[in-house]
Amino acid sequence: MNQLSERKYIIIGVFILVGLAYISRLFYIQVINDSYKLDARNQAFRYTTDFPIRGYIYDRNNKLLVYNEAAYDLMILPKNVKKIDTLELCNLLGISREQFLKKMKKAIQSPNSPRKESIFEKQLSPKDYAALQEVLYRFPGFFVQSRTLRKYPKKIAAHMLGYIGEADKRTTEKDEYYREGDYLGVSGIEKSYEKVLRGKKGLRIIMKDVNNRDMGSYMNGLYDTAAISGKPLTTTLDADLQEYAELLMQNKIGSVVALDPSTGEILAIVTSPTYDPNLFVGRARNKNFVELSQDSIGKPLFNRSTMASYPPGSTFKLVMALIGLNEGVLTADTKYPCARGYPPLGGRPKCHPHGSPMDLEGAIGTSCNSYFSYVFKSVIEDKKYHSTYKAYANWREIATSFCLGTKTGSDLANELRGNVPSINYYDKIFGKGSWKASTVISLGIGQNELGVTPLQNANLVAIIANKGWYYTPHIVKAIDGNPNDTILDRFKVKHYTKIKDTAIYNVVIAGMAKAVEGGTAAALKIEGIPYCAKTGTAQNSGKDHSVFVCFAPKDNPKIAIGILIENAGFGSTYAGPIARLMMEKYLKGKITRPDLEKRMLETDLIHKAKNATITKQH
Repeated sequence: MNQLSERKYIIIGVFILVGLAYISRLFYIQVINDSYKLDARNQAFRYTTDFPIRGYIYDRNNKLLVYNEAAYDLMILPKNVKKIDTLELCNLLGISREQFLKKMKKAIQSPNSPRKESIFEKQLSPKDYAALQEVLYRFPGFFVQSRTLRKYPKKIAAHMLGYIGEADKRTTEKDEYYREGDYLGVSGIEKSYEKVLRGKKGLRIIMKDVNNRDMGSYMNGLYDTAAISGKPLTTTLDADLQEYAELLMQNKIGSVVALDPSTGEILAIVTSPTYDPNLFVGRARNKNFVELSQDSIGKPLFNRSTMASYPPGSTFKLVMALIGLNEGVLTADTKYPCARGYPPLGGRPKCHPHGSPMDLEGAIGTSCNSYFSYVFKSVIEDKKYHSTYKAYANWREIATSFCLGTKTGSDLANELRGNVPSINYYDKIFGKGSWKASTVISLGIGQNELGVTPLQNANLVAIIANKGWYYTPHIVKAIDGNPNDTILDRFKVKHYTKIKDTAIYNVVIAGMAKAVEGGTAAALKIEGIPYCAKTGTAQNSGKDHSVFVCFAPKDNPKIAIGILIENAGFGSTYAGPIARLMMEKYLKGKITRPDLEKRMLETDLIHKAKNATITKQH
């Protein structure tokens, strides 16, 4: 009897333990661990990212440069894809069965997975979306996510504006805001001002029925979060001037940058050849990118304005004049001889015919190579420094204070620094203590290893116009209509060069004015607008580059321009006329030299170069 009683209690205990185990498990599943609840919820809900509207971009006169247009991505959740009509879906999307299978494989493989949403077909047009939406319920596991694409009402400023691309794995690992497939700025100000333009994502919870059809927002959107639109940008760009400059630069290789010297605002920035920014929008983007990248001569994807480093040529003589005057080894009255070249080195560097000897103003006006070779030698052999190295270090320090060999600090993406060669560089080339002024004499006329970007050249002439100071060149004027946004504060700080005496600049400015009045730019006068300029011919492995820097008017200048056209010869032949036309267009609103305009518009240096290459090959 006692044994039966003990067995009864044992059996009851076992049942109690089993019951407690079930109860505790149910408690864990229903209260502590919500994975089952979430899985059930996920069968009824779809969590959709609400992408914000990207900020619009305007020019300085509120002309629209970039806006948004609706587009749609077809998304896939592979684990929910069941018994679909593959052929029908392929026909709707305009893809082959092979492409469909390839996309399915990509959606399942790492970094994607059967339980992870990803883009199956991106950037559907509103028309394609409408056709698909009517029958989407037949394709469980597929849904549409609305997006916006950039559109460009004017086909200008492609390199400055930049373009949008998809976030890759490296981007998502670096910034948790992005998921693979998200769009973000890849170049231009789309990249520089990405965090301003992108806005903030929202989240929507959509209810689904058993047939995978959308049934509206869960609890009327109570738990949704709204996307916050990106802020609009007002750029410093003058769209009319930009469009005109691109027109003048068509069929030419090079760059032109125009600044307002008083503010550092970029009025126009052209890389040529350029491209229609609309080519990088929509499903044809990859195809267009490949085609543009295969142009080996024009290289339209290469941003020459900030990334190409050219020898400045004779425009650097302005810096040499300023340094010589500042160091006291040169005066306005100093005269040097020229025998179609620099006499101490047997006529090298060479020079063109002109009067000799000349003073400083005359040397600037006629762009004498011999004169500035003498100036460079006097600076580097200045006895007060007691050594070539110390004098060269001082010369280089002053040159870099003009933003040469260093980045300007602009808000343009991917800006390069150019090059002002260092002492260490020449020690490696010639050996320590084995070089002197005459060894690198061509630096005095802007050749040798000197490298300057078109943006730096424009900034250089703006500094001269301001007589020793500048604001950092920039392309954005206001954010969300506010010119005082703290992001823009750094563009309101004045920077000064190592040469601060305005009297020194006055001498050089007088020489630049003389170049227009009766020197190398005499054929490019603008009636009623006295201006200052310096022509340049930068030596190159092929035909010389045409270089020109200028500012106008001479007093209280409103525009400064730096321009370089590759393989175009003398500065007064092509670069000068284009700069002259741009200045007149900006300051007068009209052109008084239609003959000059016609010649620039009809000049085709790209196809001329291509034909020359073909002829040479044969």
